[in-house]
Amino acid sequence: MAVGAGLGEVQWLVVRQAVGLALRAAAVGLVATFILTRALAGLLYGVAPDDPLTFATCSALLVAAAFAASYGHARRAIRVDPVVALRVE
Repeated sequence: MAVGAGLGEVQWLVVRQAVGLALRAAAVGLVATFILTRALAGLLYGVAPDDPLTFATCSALLVAAAFAASYGHARRAIRVDPVVALRVE
């Protein structure tokens, strides 16, 4: 904001970075899950080891939690006075 960014741009920056990180983590987790499901198949009860609905639901919940967590921090970031933030750094 000190160099001309608007409130919406700052908020979008914070949320976009957090959700991007969550999407990358979900992708890595899905790859690892596909690799490890055969080893864990005996521990699952009532769910197939390669159930796409379960994978999609868990990934969506992870990304939604990242969005919700980052949105609050983004709202707080846009309320900070730019002069005070620059003085601290």
